[in-house]
Amino acid sequence: MKKYPFKNILSLLSLALLLGFTVSSCTEDTDGRPQIGPGDPKSAGIKPDSAAGGTVLTLTGTGLGDMRSIVFEKNNVPAGFQPTLNTSEALIFRVPEDAAGGTQNIIFTNSAGAKLSVPFKVLAFPSVASISNYNFTKDSEITIDGNNLDDVISVTLTGTTDKATIVSKTKKQLVVKMPASSVNSATLDIVNGTGLFKTTQEFVNLDKALQVFTEGYGEGFADGSWGDAGAISTAQFKTGLKSVGKNYQKGNWHLINFTNWWPTVPYSADYKYLSVWIKGASEDYSLYITTDASKAGFGNFADANKLNVKAGVWNYFKVKLSDIDFWSAGKSLQQLGFRIQGPDKQDEVFYFDDVILVK
Repeated sequence: MKKYPFKNILSLLSLALLLGFTVSSCTEDTDGRPQIGPGDPKSAGIKPDSAAGGTVLTLTGTGLGDMRSIVFEKNNVPAGFQPTLNTSEALIFRVPEDAAGGTQNIIFTNSAGAKLSVPFKVLAFPSVASISNYNFTKDSEITIDGNNLDDVISVTLTGTTDKATIVSKTKKQLVVKMPASSVNSATLDIVNGTGLFKTTQEFVNLDKALQVFTEGYGEGFADGSWGDAGAISTAQFKTGLKSVGKNYQKGNWHLINFTNWWPTVPYSADYKYLSVWIKGASEDYSLYITTDASKAGFGNFADANKLNVKAGVWNYFKVKLSDIDFWSAGKSLQQLGFRIQGPDKQDEVFYFDDVILVK
């Protein structure tokens, strides 16, 4: 075995350390992004050139390296992106879910502060999650909750030129004042900067309906309730300023009864729906629609006529007459009631508003 002098071994170790230091000092720690310096960014276009929130976009061009921010111009909404997936010729990112709708610029900024503005259209159609009321008269206000409502341009009754007046609007809520109209009912056409959205909800014109009870009893109608009489309330109401309340006594199987002994309501196939708002009691109950023009007769409990009323809130019902035992052809309607089985625990009060028949 060949032996090396001790001083030679020290010299070799020193050389190895020096080489190791040199290699280490030449290796740069990175965050994983391609080592592409900032250039003079120029766009060849974005594909697609219009899209909704969440859509993946690709910007192509030159000098796109080392981008540090992407911002959608309306409301300065930033877009997230992954630098490791991008090059100096292509940049991949998504439309932010909360981007404001309409045509706007997307602003790209690199590490040198150079900016690039590229036009783009965010598709943000209006959407409706809930509404405050399904019934309207001229100048009544309806609140619509949903999304992309801040740039609504117009609200029109579908199939008409009857436009609602926009009272206020935010991204999540729209308040409109309803127009006068000759239609019995209609959906709404809501148009914003992206385009048209037609509601699935249908709005009923109270002025064209047969009013059993709205701000009071309709023409020819009065109270004929079993047990405690119906009592008009100014403390509880859904539309306007009044409703009618009914105390259903414990164990008595009461009903509220809207009577029209004269002139009565003659049968007409033109009536398609019964509509009513009912304010629930202390717990969930079922009420049964009953009429003296039905096959079963007044006061009966027909399964098809059952309404499940949630406690403590206003419940909206729009029932197709052909789906329930309501009105036999040729019979005149003189009594319309809502009956309960029970209540078993205690007295319960329900409130009724906008009891109407809709053509």
